[in-house]
Amino acid sequence: MSSNEIEITEFHLEHLNKTLAKLTPQQVLEWSLITFPNVFQTTAFGLTGLCILDMLDKLDTPIEPIDLVFIDTLYHFPQTLELIEKVKAKYSKFKLHIYKPIDPVSKTEFANEIEFQKKYGDELWTKDELKYDYLVKVEPLKRAHVELNIKAVFTGRRRSQGGARSSLPIVEIDKSLNVIKISPLASWDFNDVYKYIKENNVPYNELLDLGYKSVGDWHSTQPIAEGEDERSGRWKGQAKTECGIHQTSKYSQFLEKEATI
Repeated sequence: MSSNEIEITEFHLEHLNKTLAKLTPQQVLEWSLITFPNVFQTTAFGLTGLCILDMLDKLDTPIEPIDLVFIDTLYHFPQTLELIEKVKAKYSKFKLHIYKPIDPVSKTEFANEIEFQKKYGDELWTKDELKYDYLVKVEPLKRAHVELNIKAVFTGRRRSQGGARSSLPIVEIDKSLNVIKISPLASWDFNDVYKYIKENNVPYNELLDLGYKSVGDWHSTQPIAEGEDERSGRWKGQAKTECGIHQTSKYSQFLEKEATI
């Protein structure tokens, strides 16, 4: 297995995960920054990602601050966009790269959802979910990886979020993006994350206080009831548990279909 010039065998990967499981998230972050080149944080500014950012901010290391990558699908809640401004003000030493869906003809990014809808129609997510996810999430993410020469990324995924994440390792290889993914808080649960946010005065999405424990696009995110899984408000009533950002390989079928049209 490899990520560009970084070579990691299956045996080495297993050894790394066993070793890193004994470390604190802060130690995992520091080890990663020392070990890998071109490390970024991909974030939607969820609670776990915000914890990681705050931890990075407080690391006592001579390494330069890493850059952040945010995929603006054009359908984020206003509260999410307001949070980004608060984060930029508090953690100003971190450069933020924002990527949006691109017009395939002009090769320029859509400015807003109105432009996107003129091209693809209303509610594409209900008419062709695979196409929607590819256009607003997968393609911008792949473009970011190429343009920024990303070798490794920090993600905010945790095992306690369930679904495909229940057996999440701390370090893995994303073969589709050809990048190393590091999830420093993989073993934390929601209470661990929430406690850190409160104790360290980390800005967070105000939708959390309205019952939204996991926030994505406004059209596919709902508040959850007491006792429900924290990600149960995402794509409620559907079998889907992940967006294209963390399952990029399955979108090869979309590209194959498009090539035949």
